Amino acid sequence: MRTKTIVAGAGAAGLLGLGLYVAVPASAADPSPSPSASARPGHPGGHGKGHPHRGPRAFRGVHGEATVQRKDGFHLAAWQRGEITSVSATGVTVRSADGVSWTWTADGKTRVRKDREKSALKNLANGDQVVVAGERSGNTRTARLIRVPERR
Repeated sequence: MRTKTIVAGAGAAGLLGLGLYVAVPASAADPSPSPSASARPGHPGGHGKGHPHRGPRAFRGVHGEATVQRKDGFHLAAWQRGEITSVSATGVTVRSADGVSWTWTADGKTRVRKDREKSALKNLANGDQVVVAGERSGNTRTARLIRVPERR
């Protein structure tokens, strides 16, 4: 029973990390502290741009996978942060800082965001720094989101 609890906790932590890694940087426009007009009483700064854990550097992981359970069974969620080394009509290859290279397939469900705007696979280029999130089935990684952060 103790082993199941540890495994479940580790899986939940991995899934939470993946969700935060994809959602938080995508929604943060500016990681620097600033006052928020939507501040609630008892919550200094509210929940706006000034949150100290928001921004692309809040999570330093470079790639990972987590098994998640859905109504139709178990799926392997995957994510990667790195530099595009190859772009084709069907996907991208990304190399992380630790040297790991993964090829991601793109399909009709893949969303591409570049400089906080909707974009397309054809607008990506070798050398672009990206965050990719999706699923792995066997040896195929399918991207659901490819995001090029805003240049500063």
